[in-house]
Amino acid sequence: RLLNLNPTQQGVLSLVFKVADDRGLLLLDLKDLRAMLQHVGTNARQFTTEYGNVSAASIGAIQRAVLEIDQQGGEAFLGEPMLDIDDLLQTDSKGRGVVNVLVADQLVQQPKLYATFLLWMLSELYERLPEIGDPEKPTLVFFFDEAHLLFDGASKAFLQAIAQTVRLVRSKGVGVFFVTQTPKDVPGDVLAQLGNRVQHALRAFTPDDAKALKATVSTFPHSPYDLEELLTQLGIGEAVITVLSDRGAPTPVAWTRLRAPQTRMAPTDPATVTEIIDGSSLKAQYAEAVDRDSAYERLAAKLAPPPAPAGPAPAEPEAPAKQREPRPPSQPTRDEESALEKAVRSPAAKQFARSAAAVLGREITRSIFGTSRRRRR
Repeated sequence: RLLNLNPTQQGVLSLVFKVADDRGLLLLDLKDLRAMLQHVGTNARQFTTEYGNVSAASIGAIQRAVLEIDQQGGEAFLGEPMLDIDDLLQTDSKGRGVVNVLVADQLVQQPKLYATFLLWMLSELYERLPEIGDPEKPTLVFFFDEAHLLFDGASKAFLQAIAQTVRLVRSKGVGVFFVTQTPKDVPGDVLAQLGNRVQHALRAFTPDDAKALKATVSTFPHSPYDLEELLTQLGIGEAVITVLSDRGAPTPVAWTRLRAPQTRMAPTDPATVTEIIDGSSLKAQYAEAVDRDSAYERLAAKLAPPPAPAGPAPAEPEAPAKQREPRPPSQPTRDEESALEKAVRSPAAKQFARSAAAVLGREITRSIFGTSRRRRR
């Protein structure tokens, strides 16, 4: 319901969780789920053989839905540390219970996230708490303010889950009160599981209000009061009440006055909220977010390139060899010079020079004009 998935997409999401379980990959927060969706989508052919068809379109739809929840603050809300239900069951030094207030002024702006969290909390209580029957004092009591937010646009499966949880959690010693303007805000299947009724004044200014008033009166047991008139005349602090008797039957309606709580109607000052949080013994447990090694880290490490191997240390560059200065050409001695001059000036040397010049001249001429040598016969 939170992701607004159709049956096919729900099946693919179940497949993703099954793959994560089989491979020991923890899904603890939204980035773990996003990483797992990408992993399954990228390797769809591999997982199709083992688990069934993996539709790329379904993977994309789930990814978009998860992104939407992330933008609504789901990453911080659905991460760790997880709420420990036992922290709601504290008592003070005198053994009295403690009132815990969930500051949901921002959370109620996201009805799906709010409703899913509350349903999870009730389900967690049902799984964790032992069966104790009908105790004299309840273990825990929930008051869900603005209860219509739980049921606006709720699917049939979600309503069935709420009704079943409310019915079964009573044997765990947990009481549930839905606080809303009119009983019409609570579906009939859920309303039928509630035994205690505290109804404050209702006003009928419009035809719809008058219709809602009649519907509310019809949900009360038979009473000597004219409830349709009485409910419109109740003042501040007054209410009509009916509860379940020892036999489990609704008691007659009682018109009564309630003791006003020692509180104020205005929002709590932010400085007061900060002071209460700072003085809480639970601050150390919930103040800092925890990011354990889970699916995101495992898959990121698997896909990361391997580190470069450590090679031998680079050798020290050798010092450049010392260049030798070119030695000046040796000068011929006086006797060597006179012998060379005599050889060059000799008649044989002069004849050789003339012959070489003639041959060279003919070869150059043939190369230029393309003539060839004459063959001897």
